Amino acid sequence: MAWRFKASKYKNAAPIVPKAEACVREICVGSYQTYGNNIAASAAFMAFNWEHSGSSVAVLPLDDCGRKSKTMPLLHGHTDTVTDLKFSPFHDGLLATASQDCLVKIWHIPEKGLEQSLSDPEAVFSHKQRRVETVGFHPTADGLMYSTAAGCVALFDIAAQKEIFSNNEHPEVIQSASWREDGTVLATSCKDKCVRIFDPRAAGSPIQMLAESHQSIKDSRVVWLGNQSRILTTGFDAARLRQVIIRDMRNFNVPEKTLELDCSTGILMPLFDADTNMLFLAGKGDTTINYLEITDKDPYLIEGLRHTGEQTKGACLVPKRALKVMEAEVNRVLQLTSNMVIPIMYQVPRKTYRDFHADLYPETTGYRTELVASEWLNGTNQAVPKMNLDPAKRELGDEPIVPRLGPKPFSSNTGDVSFDKVFAVPVAPGSHENISNVGQENCSEVPAPGAKPDLIVEIEIEKSHEREPNVAGNGNGNGVQKSLTTSERRKSSADDDESSDKIFEQNSESSENSTEGEDRTDADLRRFSAVRSSIAERRRVYESRSKSQVDDKAQSPVPLRRESSKVEPLKPSQQLGGNSNVMPASGIDSKRISVPEGKLMEEHRQRGNGAGLKKSATEAAFSAASTKRTSTVFGKVSKFRHLKGTPGHKSTHIENLRNLSRQIPGECNGFHANHERVAVPLSGPGGKIAIFELSRPGRLPDGVIPSLVNGSNIMDFQWDPFDAQRLAVACDDGIVKLWHIEEGGLSEPTNTPQGELTAHLDKIYFIRFHPLAADVLLTASYDMTIKLWDLRTMTEKCALTGHTDQIFDFAWSPCGKLGASVCKDGKIRVYNPRKSETPIREGNGPVGTRGARITWALEGHYIVCTGFDKVSERQISVYNAQKLTAPLNTASLDVSPSILIPYYDEDSSTLFVTGKGDSTIYCYEITDEEPYICPLSHHRCSSLHQGLSFLTKNHCDVASVEFSKAYRLTNTTIEPLSFTVPRIKSELFQDDLFPPTRITWSATLSAEDWFACNDKIAAKVSLKPEGMDTLSSIQQVPALAKKPDHSNFGSKSEYESNKQQEIQKSVSARMEYTTKLEQDEMEGVDENEWQE
Repeated sequence: MAWRFKASKYKNAAPIVPKAEACVREICVGSYQTYGNNIAASAAFMAFNWEHSGSSVAVLPLDDCGRKSKTMPLLHGHTDTVTDLKFSPFHDGLLATASQDCLVKIWHIPEKGLEQSLSDPEAVFSHKQRRVETVGFHPTADGLMYSTAAGCVALFDIAAQKEIFSNNEHPEVIQSASWREDGTVLATSCKDKCVRIFDPRAAGSPIQMLAESHQSIKDSRVVWLGNQSRILTTGFDAARLRQVIIRDMRNFNVPEKTLELDCSTGILMPLFDADTNMLFLAGKGDTTINYLEITDKDPYLIEGLRHTGEQTKGACLVPKRALKVMEAEVNRVLQLTSNMVIPIMYQVPRKTYRDFHADLYPETTGYRTELVASEWLNGTNQAVPKMNLDPAKRELGDEPIVPRLGPKPFSSNTGDVSFDKVFAVPVAPGSHENISNVGQENCSEVPAPGAKPDLIVEIEIEKSHEREPNVAGNGNGNGVQKSLTTSERRKSSADDDESSDKIFEQNSESSENSTEGEDRTDADLRRFSAVRSSIAERRRVYESRSKSQVDDKAQSPVPLRRESSKVEPLKPSQQLGGNSNVMPASGIDSKRISVPEGKLMEEHRQRGNGAGLKKSATEAAFSAASTKRTSTVFGKVSKFRHLKGTPGHKSTHIENLRNLSRQIPGECNGFHANHERVAVPLSGPGGKIAIFELSRPGRLPDGVIPSLVNGSNIMDFQWDPFDAQRLAVACDDGIVKLWHIEEGGLSEPTNTPQGELTAHLDKIYFIRFHPLAADVLLTASYDMTIKLWDLRTMTEKCALTGHTDQIFDFAWSPCGKLGASVCKDGKIRVYNPRKSETPIREGNGPVGTRGARITWALEGHYIVCTGFDKVSERQISVYNAQKLTAPLNTASLDVSPSILIPYYDEDSSTLFVTGKGDSTIYCYEITDEEPYICPLSHHRCSSLHQGLSFLTKNHCDVASVEFSKAYRLTNTTIEPLSFTVPRIKSELFQDDLFPPTRITWSATLSAEDWFACNDKIAAKVSLKPEGMDTLSSIQQVPALAKKPDHSNFGSKSEYESNKQQEIQKSVSARMEYTTKLEQDEMEGVDENEWQE
């Protein structure tokens, strides 16, 4: 049979996407302009960029899943975007990150993963004021790392802690680099549209071959096709079509195969598996991942099944030794999206998966090598030994292949350091065996001499001595346990030993689901620690103890709690043990310090003086409260987490809108409504604004729409909050026109306003009414001033200065005393208008110049600002109103040109944001604790909207649990929109959702009183309708149970057993049960019938 008719074993490999529960969800990923893949994986961990700036990196176990908290531990190591990240092929815990801050950093990931955020890397290498583009490890030499910055290729020997090679012969930025599988040469693609073969060990110029490649300066990628003499590149041609090119080293200048694809703008990231010749092309921004098989003869590229799903932010392949070989999984692609990591399994269909299919798994490259960087540089080439993936032929049988997790920092003043001596597998948790038993003995703690100033390497080797078992209750009671940095652990050998114990200790008691089997595992660990020298055995016990036991609905790797909240559970422990060393609650600083919960519970046990005791009921409740949470705010569940937006019935819509204006400036919201009528700008000359009565819904008649003719282009307009018939309109001639709408609305067009205010000599950006004082209007102009006016006398009262560029927005504080503005110069300013014309506080705002909005939150203690970042991604930032130096937290959304317009409901602390042309209303809860911005259920509309306007609280239907009401403007309709909270007993007044609200629909004071600084606090009123019972009034108040005496352990155990018996009796009394079985009443058959 001819080869071209021979079917490939991988032809029908199908992508299998798991359910959402099996993916990593609710993560925060931005859009990064880098040459990296934004995600990397080893056989133990995955790592990816975090948040909109991308300066932090999240590291999770490879098989992790579920929702992730915004407060999860991260790698905080760079001051700018991380451009690339790679794991070592020989050590699954060794991660290299490159950044725009010109640094490359080496991180050690502990065997249990990140339990707390890390900011101290093991090593730092500098590229001397050049942005680092790519980073990676050598495929055959252990400890050899490469990185590229601008046109420079550099090699670093991590063991010797120095740069061993550098070359600057590339004329432009190097966009991608890939080693041949045997590690002899390197292929690079460059912005000068050329691809090169690079040999760092060659005499003379290291560039061995050069050929013209993709004819576009846009991003390009290169990958070496295993150990073949061929490379594959992806890029764009002169017409900006995406293309794939295969080149053979024997005829390098002529492409062996060129494949034209489409005209999408996202670069194709090539992911190649040399064992199966499977190629995956994932385009940034694409929703599809293409699978092709590479052959050595025409047609060279054979297309397989295509996967279509979420939009891709990054992608990578999982190492072969981490695959599920007994399920015929031949490859796994980790797809990074804006809020998820999706593991896509490529499975070859087989009749049965009970046996290992050896034909699908040729021997693959192993993870052990004897070659080190110095030997490779001297000319030694040595292939990495192959390994078999057949479980029957593995060293450990059916056990998973044990990766080497390392290295820990090491030092030596000699050049013959072997990685095998320092990349040792740690002792199993709970074991008291010294780490030196697996290869580290009598290592000196001497820093390597001759380290360069720009080559910062932190070094440590733990001194070996016999560890003694820890005795429970010997805690020092010094409050929060501080995570030690490498330099701090280096101070004394005693500190070294203590910190080493804590690195690998497990906190199984911190889980509320501790079982008897786990206790037995602990006993086994202590009993056989002296003989537990087997790596496989140690790894197996470690995995059995580190298995997560929280439910996947509320997964957070490290739940955090405030220091003030962790003091209270100590009271029972104080009664139990009477330890005088326990720090009293008043002696702990009340500021919020986040502490990993595992360490927290360990502190409680150490302080309690209760050696060998089980968890107390207080600790169990403490653990349960943290693991069951569904919000991101320290265990507190938001009542508005599942808010629901419901559009009004079609009979309440105003339809047949036409001629809507699309020329409204970005500072104007473009739509404003009150409880009686709405104002909509119309296109055409004259600056027309149409007024529609909400009491007359339905289809508008064809013909001329009655409107207000202003005579000039409209810049902004707003209803008076205390007069539903007065509308203020700002025009581009600097005049504010005040219109009075008669009862019943407009019957014909009119051009005669009630009054005119000549506010500025230049255009007006926007106008704002005061939230408490009547007849107080604020105007902001192109002359970069803000003026306050008394509309009764039509006079200017004060002017605010200090802005240096276009003013985007201004918002009054809830008390009406202060105001905040956001400007195009990237500054947020807070004013006290009646006391100073200059800002009293100033801080950094959004860096984007497209536009911004600002509002106050949490009774004026916080400021929320929406805008754009430097890559034009929309974001929401929360600031402390007293400290504007930097945002407390920033949430990024997406890339869109429309400005996010915020509305804040102070009673529920809910923030609604949306933009013109969006179809989604994003909902968040603003809190005074980390992470400050908590996402709620977003509302997705059926069509795009041009504006959104909310009504005051007194117009909400609280009987239907409606806590917010708005009107939504689309291209042809005006629709009411109701936001409610699902409740079971909706016939009751939900007083937990509707606290007394401030009266904002009537004036609190006059303009004269406000300008005279005679401030008044707005009155509050209850929204409870007459005749409705409150939810709290009918809830049964549980009888306070008598607190048990914790003076000794025996009484406490007796109390718990009595309580359990009472619960069993109460449950049994409510259940009907019988001891008679159904088959007892059935007639049987004779024995002879069975024999027949």
